[in-house]
Amino acid sequence: MRILIVEDTEDVADAILSHFSRQGHVCEAASNLEDAAHFLGLETYDLVILDINLPDGSGLDFLKKLRAAKNGVPVLVLTARLQVDDKIDALDFGADDYLVKPFDLRELEARARAVTRRKHGANEATVSVGNLHCNFADHSVRVDDADIELTRREFILLEAFMSNLNRVLQKEELYSRLYGLTGEAGLNAVEVYVARLRRKLADATLEIRTLRGLGYQAVPGARDEKP
Repeated sequence: MRILIVEDTEDVADAILSHFSRQGHVCEAASNLEDAAHFLGLETYDLVILDINLPDGSGLDFLKKLRAAKNGVPVLVLTARLQVDDKIDALDFGADDYLVKPFDLRELEARARAVTRRKHGANEATVSVGNLHCNFADHSVRVDDADIELTRREFILLEAFMSNLNRVLQKEELYSRLYGLTGEAGLNAVEVYVARLRRKLADATLEIRTLRGLGYQAVPGARDEKP
């Protein structure tokens, strides 16, 4: 996943960023709402982890503006407030879930996976496309009954395709998922990883199409026989 962490407490933000980065996700961190808005204007995210109390305003007000602008990015709210009304407000304003501080990073990760799966219409950890089965929780991939070994970046790429079936993904978007905003590899690295993924999924009923000048598109129901 590509995750934006909006949290002004430095040690909390660092802990979240380190945890998700170790799991293979691409993360950016913003310590205030102004920076968060800047990041969201530049990139498409799979999840926003949003603190309520921030130095330049309320995370809930920020969430309301996001939803008013028809931005449907999944949002998981972090709050130190225990009052039921605050939790209800978060959900009513468009939060997909909330977690009360202090929290266990493993629970945060589990809730993040659940939120993004629901957003993509998948309620289980394993998402299947024909004979291709991908478990987002344990990073396992099978074609029929055969286990497929993927590198971290190959899995990130497959997750992007399986979460956006039939949608055209620009090369720049895939690059940002693989390397983040500060990646130093060239855009051609995306072509390399797509080619590797195609080879490993040669027997899968999933076609990864190259649309010249547009990007890539994953289409179910066909075996990908491209080199």
